[in-house]
Amino acid sequence: MFRGVATLNLDSKGRLAVPSRYRDALQSQAEGRVVVTADPSQCLLLFPLPEWEPIEKKLNSLSSFNPQTRSLQRLLVGNAHDLELDASGRILLPAMLRDFAGLEKTVVLVGQGAKFELWSETRWQAQMEQALVFRNGDMPPELEGFSL
Repeated sequence: MFRGVATLNLDSKGRLAVPSRYRDALQSQAEGRVVVTADPSQCLLLFPLPEWEPIEKKLNSLSSFNPQTRSLQRLLVGNAHDLELDASGRILLPAMLRDFAGLEKTVVLVGQGAKFELWSETRWQAQMEQALVFRNGDMPPELEGFSL
């Protein structure tokens, strides 16, 4: 289970040092193997390989005759890259995906249970501003009655 937000820096080669609190889980759960792909929100998704495989299988089992489904398959499966943590616990993010998500030096790694989201710092701040809309009472119907 991945939780929390970490602000990190990419090095000049586009490598991301995975925080040690997540590194151990990725090693034990996936032998350090992860899949990174594009997300429609213009962030990257980072999955331990065993978590990604059933998602990929399900996506590939959907009909490619539906244009929306086909677009999602292209985005998620077509942009998926297999990566492995190096001896220092880093992953090299492909340049194309860094460009897609607008990742520069400072990035934000967000634990989302079984996966991570990887955001540019600017886009993450915009997401947090959007999340605050709930304070104005704009609660989606499915969250009515939900409390923390």
